[in-house]
Amino acid sequence: MSQNVSWIRKMGRKDASTAKTPVDQYRKQIGKQDYKKTRPMLKATRLKAEAKKTAPGIKEVSLILAAILVFLLACYAFFYLNLSKEVDLDLDQDEN
Repeated sequence: MSQNVSWIRKMGRKDASTAKTPVDQYRKQIGKQDYKKTRPMLKATRLKAEAKKTAPGIKEVSLILAAILVFLLACYAFFYLNLSKEVDLDLDQDEN
């Protein structure tokens, strides 16, 4: 009986300091797998993920294109109205 008690004490101490949850074991396993990969491969993966994060989405691109289109149409309308008035004035002066 005393043998069992000492064994339990030792196990309690040992398990308390080295006990790992399944999550910790899983993370350690993933870390080992990542460590096995080469550095250029890890760098390429990281750069690809960062590029994906910073890449403009379809929504942003469409908003930029719409803004450019509105600006061009406004410029066209401005010049069209100004030139059409000048042409009308020139025709009226030629008639006199």
